[in-house]
Amino acid sequence: MDDIVLLGSTGSIGTQTLDVCRAHNIRLKALSANGNTKQLERQAREFRPEFVAIADESRYGDLKTRLADTDIKVISGIDGIRELAALKCGRVVNSVVGMVGLLPTLSAIEAGNDIALANKETLVSGGKLVTEAVKRHGVKLLPIDSEHSAIFQCLIGAGENRYSKIILTASGGPFYGKTRSQLENVTREQALRHPNWSMGVKITIDSATLMNKGLELIEAVWLFAARPEQVEIVVQRQSIIHSAVEFEDGAIIAQLGSADMRLPIQLALTYPKRLSCPAKRLSLFDVGELTFGRADEETFTCLAAAKKAITMGGNAPCIVNCANEAAVSLFLRDKIRFLDIGEAVNSALADVNYITDPSLDDILETRAEAEKYVLTKFGE
Repeated sequence: MDDIVLLGSTGSIGTQTLDVCRAHNIRLKALSANGNTKQLERQAREFRPEFVAIADESRYGDLKTRLADTDIKVISGIDGIRELAALKCGRVVNSVVGMVGLLPTLSAIEAGNDIALANKETLVSGGKLVTEAVKRHGVKLLPIDSEHSAIFQCLIGAGENRYSKIILTASGGPFYGKTRSQLENVTREQALRHPNWSMGVKITIDSATLMNKGLELIEAVWLFAARPEQVEIVVQRQSIIHSAVEFEDGAIIAQLGSADMRLPIQLALTYPKRLSCPAKRLSLFDVGELTFGRADEETFTCLAAAKKAITMGGNAPCIVNCANEAAVSLFLRDKIRFLDIGEAVNSALADVNYITDPSLDDILETRAEAEKYVLTKFGE
């Protein structure tokens, strides 16, 4: 396939994307990272891209020095990341963490590049802007999230047959079945112990609060043109069924696989082809049984906030997403308790200025307002 641009190459999704690239000799045109110059240098020397970018402009000099003996062009800042996203290539993989990924996604689309999207905050915060841009420029938007990749796969070959329901599965995280009183003294270390998946720090906390599932519900609405009430969340503790689709006749088609992100990453890179994957194969005999349950929205109030936000529409999803980013950062610095994350998200949804039909500038202003609200009210 054509060469790719990988944004967020040093994170969890980024490094697993490079595993897939190694397995299939996929060429990297450009790499970017937030601030890890040491790891980005190692990746650049291995894959020899034409360009690398470091988001943290204070690390530009260090990266430039590290790669001085190469012909790799080094750039920095959000403008540098957007420049990489706009390079002509086979596909842009956006695995940047947080809403900062929105602008590079739009830059890639406007340049006519297909997108392999792992940055769910892009669609959560700017779903209408992104989907309209995709249609306007005629590019493909391929999901990397395991659940949305599963839904995408279930819909292959459906043709004109419409689904009646999307079944979005959740592991339930490390605290499934716990009460609020049992979660009052949860530590950062406990919240980072996911039972099934190896992921980045922020998404692991989001999984523990079930905010991740709320964000994925919003993402599914935009990716698959669904109504919020058509998306049902089902806890599937073994993380074997990655999601499913129910059609009008009542038939349910599900996608199963091992809990390894290299499977959906590879499909997003090679679609429509299916190639041998470095991920471990799933044995149904080893699985033994599959269990299902309901998500507890009274205990995990972030999920309830996300559902309310997508029903409200406008900039409400952006409010909950950005409030959550700020609250998670406070929790990781031991500034607030675990349950305070949900309180901060719901409080921001109630108090931050609501806009019915936000522009890109409105979305960016909402981000700043929601983050300031949480940091001011809960961070002191």
